[in-house]
Amino acid sequence: MEANAVKFHGKPSIFTALRTVRSSVLSFQCRNKRFFPFSLTTTRCSGSTTKSSETDQDSTFQSSQSDSLSTSSLPSSKRGLILDLGLSNDSWDSEEIGSPVVKRFLSDNEERWYMWYHGSSKQTPVSDSIGLAVSNNGIHWERGKGKVESPDDVGLVMSSCEDWWAFDKASVRPVEVVIMSSSKVRANSSVYWMYYTGYTTETVEFQSQGFNFGLGFPERSHLCDDKEGKSRVYRSLPGLAISQDGRHWARIEGEHHSGALFDVGSEKDWDFLYIASPHVVFHGSGDLRMYYHSFDARTGEFCIGMARSREGIKWVKFGKIIGGRKSENDGPGFFDELGGRYPCVTRNKRDGSYVMAYEGVDRNGKTSIGLAVSNDGIKDWKRVQDEEAVLDVGEGGAWDNEGVGCPCLIEMDGDSDHQWRLYYKGVGNGGRTGIGLASSDGNEITKFTKQSGIHL
Repeated sequence: MEANAVKFHGKPSIFTALRTVRSSVLSFQCRNKRFFPFSLTTTRCSGSTTKSSETDQDSTFQSSQSDSLSTSSLPSSKRGLILDLGLSNDSWDSEEIGSPVVKRFLSDNEERWYMWYHGSSKQTPVSDSIGLAVSNNGIHWERGKGKVESPDDVGLVMSSCEDWWAFDKASVRPVEVVIMSSSKVRANSSVYWMYYTGYTTETVEFQSQGFNFGLGFPERSHLCDDKEGKSRVYRSLPGLAISQDGRHWARIEGEHHSGALFDVGSEKDWDFLYIASPHVVFHGSGDLRMYYHSFDARTGEFCIGMARSREGIKWVKFGKIIGGRKSENDGPGFFDELGGRYPCVTRNKRDGSYVMAYEGVDRNGKTSIGLAVSNDGIKDWKRVQDEEAVLDVGEGGAWDNEGVGCPCLIEMDGDSDHQWRLYYKGVGNGGRTGIGLASSDGNEITKFTKQSGIHL
């Protein structure tokens, strides 16, 4: 398949683009070269609509439709688990799942939840794709076994690109879906902007700082140590795709020659190795903010940085905002001593402050989830817990006893019981992954309790 440019005159408006994409996104077809008639740089095919999906019945759900969360419906080893691997060998997500991106839609007649997440199959274990699951309460999820075709299907919605020059030809993982509409409308009247991480087969070498563990990279084969103390990391860059139904996606070409939104920094910059987890927050008209992470090879720590944009396509880097921190004693140290990654930022609807959930890495490579708060979302980020995480790994033989991370923070804006939900990726024995759910005690965000409402 080939790329084709769509030019515009003057500065693009994100709202002009949205008005036009509503009527054209579903008519986008790569094979016959039909393109979006709106003011964006280039579109590329998503390669995600080849056959109908089948509802995956590998997991047996409880019949209860209650929105309350139960801690007693699962044994302690499974507590928090809401989405397991697809059990059929030919399921698109039978090998690994993670990176949950959860959105809630409310209307007078219904409540609807969407979850985009990455997965890989036993047939293609080294290539991640993006799928969609749906729910009416955010607890019990309907998933798909194969690729989607109709607007009502669930399952695989986006795979890696087939273009040899593309930055996302090896794998894709979702990070954030910015919904350009009111949260009080039906999902099918929204326009979705998905920011995602695209991986290529290109590697870059760096000094591994003498760590005796794999630096905790959750990406499969992301880090390769050699005998000289050097490592190679697979380069990743941020991408953008747009959809009208959340199922059929068209990539939007960025300014980078590979189609990415922007490139890594120079060799002396903290984000020289790769750009990952581009989480975007719509602050206001003409002000979009992207939070992303990289690994600073000079300091040996994961760092979270920020970029800003007026229309969501062209970005200007702002710099590093969160890094690691060293403990002054010989104790266990901070949960994020080696820094933070996979940021998820949301604006508190009650006081306007910004809350960031992120994956912290301790001195031994263990991962857990922490929270930080900022008044303006730019500077002065303060952790809500000093040494401890707000969500830690499970104990004993728990399904998530090896690591928790890739958080997605949702504010439940009830009038009486204001609460936060934290969706996350869990890793257990043998590297088996799943998606879990924890909730806060009311508005208190210093501690989250793992919950469950399904039986697997």
